[in-house]
Amino acid sequence: MKIKVAILMGGKSSEREVSLMSGNQVLKNLNKDKFEAIKIDVTSELEKIKGCKVAFIALHGAGGEDGKIQGYLDTIGIKYTGCGVLASALGMDKKKFRELMERNDILMPKETTKVPCVVKPNNGGSSVGVAIVKREEDWEKAVELAKKYDDQIITEEFIEGTEVSCGILGDEVLPVVEIVPKNEFFDYEAKYTDGKSEEICPARLTVEVTKKVQETALKVFKIIGGKGFGRVDMIIRDDIPYVLEINTIPGLTSNSLLPKEAKAAGYSYSQMLDKIIELALG
Repeated sequence: MKIKVAILMGGKSSEREVSLMSGNQVLKNLNKDKFEAIKIDVTSELEKIKGCKVAFIALHGAGGEDGKIQGYLDTIGIKYTGCGVLASALGMDKKKFRELMERNDILMPKETTKVPCVVKPNNGGSSVGVAIVKREEDWEKAVELAKKYDDQIITEEFIEGTEVSCGILGDEVLPVVEIVPKNEFFDYEAKYTDGKSEEICPARLTVEVTKKVQETALKVFKIIGGKGFGRVDMIIRDDIPYVLEINTIPGLTSNSLLPKEAKAAGYSYSQMLDKIIELALG
């Protein structure tokens, strides 16, 4: 008997389009011999989830990555991929995440309002609403942009260095990917437009720095109580990794980082999905 999998995508967040791309990529690559896929846009089709054994959450941003859909699925008794309610909420709320990291001695860029700095919404992902401020006169414009997406904003020091990301798949730490954006930073366009960034996996790091990044990623994942899979973004300055954020539902588009890291670890896209669902089913 094939396992009936609900692929949840869409939603109403600013990351709806990315979610649809992720969900359709999952649908395209799901092992048809093992699974029967039910495609669901949660904004209008959630009732189709009845009878499904497991939900594959391909929702990004508010409503999907913040613990809300996880709470709903817990209530109706359907297993799901990725992190639970609390880990999702902690990963999404940048202020709460920072507080937790600081209590556990995880290095992050310092909070500051002095330029150069990075201004971003407290809740959100895919670099939506994020701006690097290098001149005082650009400060107000950056704050206005961030506040379009959330009432609370984060302002932290701008660290110039090597951007990297490290995925977690179950108990396995994946190879580190190095990000070389063509834009000023790894913004929305650079993430989801072909040719706008170069991703090098494994990253061009020393063995020692690679180990630091991987150990930090796993530690962060465990601190929030993560399960299933996730991805931790960092920037490296003077061989020291600084944590930027955790993604509890990483992008799964054709341009996304986690599938590239999984491929470098020996997983095809389909095998990666098998593993994620296997972890969800326990």
